[in-house]
Amino acid sequence: MADEPVWIALQHAPLAVQDAYAFLQTPGAGGLALFVGTTRRWTDGKETLQLEYEAYRPMAVQEMQRLATHARARWPLLKVCLLHRLGVVPITEASVIVGTAAAHRDAAFASCRFLIDTLKRQVPIWKREHFADGTTEWIGHGAPPETGPTLAV
Repeated sequence: MADEPVWIALQHAPLAVQDAYAFLQTPGAGGLALFVGTTRRWTDGKETLQLEYEAYRPMAVQEMQRLATHARARWPLLKVCLLHRLGVVPITEASVIVGTAAAHRDAAFASCRFLIDTLKRQVPIWKREHFADGTTEWIGHGAPPETGPTLAV
């Protein structure tokens, strides 16, 4: 994996920032940009207990690969990682890690921002917020119904 220019993963296990950083390190990189999205305690004044993520895995991985390819064509990137957690993600733990490595910081920053913003808009991953008051809310692309099938595998 360390020699590959792109690392894409959807996983139920916790995401490790140090693994993403180690993957991005390469001798030609003068700039590494990492975005780590975590589960926060409060959402619009409501206390969040945890998040839960589901994905349509084949389409999500395909779209993540397409995004990485697009970013590598647009910026001179040496490495890209797009990692997303599935299942339950407790408060303070990472839900998503996006990272880029480039010779210069401008390309690393711009591409990392593009990738996280576009991933959130286009990749079929759904988030269910579990609140302290016992309510839940699906967020995402045509969020699955409360009684719908579990899409993550």
